[in-house]
Amino acid sequence: MKYTTACMALAVALAACNGETNTDADTTSDSTENAMMEESADAWTDLTQPSAWRNYKADTLSGAWKIGDNMIALEGKGGGDIITKDEYENFELEMEWKISEGGNSGVFFNVVEADSLPTVYYSGPEMQVLDNERHADAKIEKHRAGDNYDLQKSTVETVKPAGEWNQAKLVVNNGHVEHYLNGTKVVEYDLWSPTWEEQVAASKFAEMPMYGKAHSGHIALQDHGDQVWFRNVRIREL
Repeated sequence: MKYTTACMALAVALAACNGETNTDADTTSDSTENAMMEESADAWTDLTQPSAWRNYKADTLSGAWKIGDNMIALEGKGGGDIITKDEYENFELEMEWKISEGGNSGVFFNVVEADSLPTVYYSGPEMQVLDNERHADAKIEKHRAGDNYDLQKSTVETVKPAGEWNQAKLVVNNGHVEHYLNGTKVVEYDLWSPTWEEQVAASKFAEMPMYGKAHSGHIALQDHGDQVWFRNVRIREL
C-alpha cells in the first residue's frame, strides 16, 4: 500500500514537471514566433510617405504628385519623374498600381543623377506600367505591362484592364532581377551579363552610356503625362 501511494505521488510530480516544461516550451515558441513576425514587419519600409520622395534632380516634390493615406497618385500634368530619397542595391519592392485609360508609366531602379542624364530612363532599367488594351506602345513587343522595357517581353500576359489594381513585385539581388505581375513571374534577367549587354545594344538605350550600369541607385516612378496610382508601396533590403 505504501509502495502504491509512493508511486502515485511520483507520477503526479512527474506530470506536474512535464506540464511546467511544456508550458515553458510553448511560451518560448510563441515568443520566438512573435519576434520573427515583428522582425519581418520591421524589415519593410513604407514608401507611401511624402518624406520618402522628391523629384528627379530636385530637393522638392511636385504638387501634381499626391502622396499619403497609403497612396501615391499622379493626378495632373507636369509632375515630373519622382525618385526615392534613399538609394538601394539588393531589395524586394512590392506595390499595387492602376493606370488610366490609354495610360503609360513605369517603375525604375538603380537610377542615378548627373547633369548628363535628363530623365530617369537614361540610367535606370524599367518595369513597364501600361494600359495594354489602348496605348499605342502595347503594339510593340517589350513595351507592354510588366516587360523589361524595350529589352525583354513578359513570358505571359497577366495585366488587368485600365482602372483595375495590379499587384507588382520587383526583386533585385546581386544583379539578378525578377518582375512579378499579379502573382506570376513574367520577366527574369541578369544585369551586366552577356545576354543583357546584347539586349541593350539592340535597344533604344544603345546610345545611352549610363543605362543599366549602376549597381545601386534610386527607385523612380515615371510621369509619362498620364494619371497613374500606386498603393501599398513598400521595400525591404536583402
